[in-house]
Amino acid sequence: MITINLNKAKDIWKDKLRTERAPLLSQLDVQFQRALETGADTTEIVAEKQRLRDITNLVTSASTLDEIKSISVE
Repeated sequence: MITINLNKAKDIWKDKLRTERAPLLSQLDVQFQRALETGADTTEIVAEKQRLRDITNLVTSASTLDEIKSISVE
């Protein structure tokens, strides 16, 4: 019988999410800087950046492999 180490699965999934979110955060940094330069509202940009930062916390609180797999940066 195959058993899955849930803690190891969480670590692997967190690393995957970090890799996927890195370019998205970079794009948001550029958008944020441009918004600041033009005086535009940055509320949505800040909220999205925070969502991406917090996504690994969702993995930490997951209790099954299916829950882990359902967490995505998109």
